[in-house]
Amino acid sequence: MSQALQGLRVVELGTLIAGPFAGRILADFGADVIKVEPPASGDPLRNWRKLHQGTSLWWLTQARNKRSVAADLKTKEGQEIVCALARRADVVIENFRPGTLEKWGLGYEELSRDNPGLVLVRLSGYGQTGPYRDRPGFGATGEAMGGLRYLTGHPDRPPARTGVSLGDSLAALYGVIGALIALQQRQANGGKGQIVDVALYEAVFSMLESTLPEYAMTGYVRERSGGALPGITPSNTYRCKDGAWVVIGGNADSIFRRLMRAMGRDDLASDPSLADNAGRTARAAELDAAIEAWTSGLPLPEVLAKLQAAEVPGGRIYSVADIVQDAHYRAREMIKRAHLPGGEEVLLPGIVPKLSATPGETRWLGPRLGEHTAEVLRELGYDEGRQRELRAKGVIA
Repeated sequence: MSQALQGLRVVELGTLIAGPFAGRILADFGADVIKVEPPASGDPLRNWRKLHQGTSLWWLTQARNKRSVAADLKTKEGQEIVCALARRADVVIENFRPGTLEKWGLGYEELSRDNPGLVLVRLSGYGQTGPYRDRPGFGATGEAMGGLRYLTGHPDRPPARTGVSLGDSLAALYGVIGALIALQQRQANGGKGQIVDVALYEAVFSMLESTLPEYAMTGYVRERSGGALPGITPSNTYRCKDGAWVVIGGNADSIFRRLMRAMGRDDLASDPSLADNAGRTARAAELDAAIEAWTSGLPLPEVLAKLQAAEVPGGRIYSVADIVQDAHYRAREMIKRAHLPGGEEVLLPGIVPKLSATPGETRWLGPRLGEHTAEVLRELGYDEGRQRELRAKGVIA
């Protein structure tokens, strides 16, 4: 079966999370993604978190379906390789600090000189323009400046972070969206490419719902609210009798009434002052206390059964161990089995989104450093003798 992006050629120059995650999404749907890495060390992600036989288990997913070329971008010969790749590419992805590509002679003007249809996706902490453009920026700083950290955690504690690199991942998703929009524009309007400029803090800021207009019109500054959804009641996390936690979203008017009746609180279900969200929000603490009084008297399975019977949205807080055991995850093929070169089985997350006619797939796991260097350079016209020279000089590996 052909894949949706089969035939799309992508060069990935980034490292760690944002750029490589964008490349991974395109590769999952069939794009030929050539990842260019430093020949001595490769992408630092190869050594992050839990390792198996010296390679990060994260790497297996983040670099799946990509071809690895080990070339030194700080050398003239390495830069020539990138320019040769760019001449044949549809998209180049990079997430270096602004100005780095230009310093290497690999700015958009150079990369697109012989390929005016090229789309260059640039992901950085603060964007390619503005007074902060030269600052180093990671996902953590993007989440902080983008306003997410201020809202995350409990009101009586310091701002918290989510347990994953959310800022990088959001920027990567916007990078992919921008690339596909630019490719559509190229196809519809004369074949010209363009630059897609994604700032991590802006990707995060775009997720902040109504915080900006609320502040502009009323001066309201949303604060940290723990497990509750501010201004939407009831929507919170509650402890059960067995010590487990349940999330309950009873915030629509009819759902709220069903929840109260399931709890045996017909008095609250029929209270006219609680008939809409504004009235419930004014009594949020009272309602949360009533709900937790109910959940704390029942083990989690019983709470979930009663919520399901009443058609009230609710769910357990999943750990990764819960995810692996969950029947719905398995039915939706979100837990995929793959095998390492030594035959050991490894679990990988399935591919999102699910396309009915051209679904994505894992064709191979994250490659060895430079595994495809010779193959790709042959495609560019580098013969064996020239490759030996570059390898001897340390330009490629």
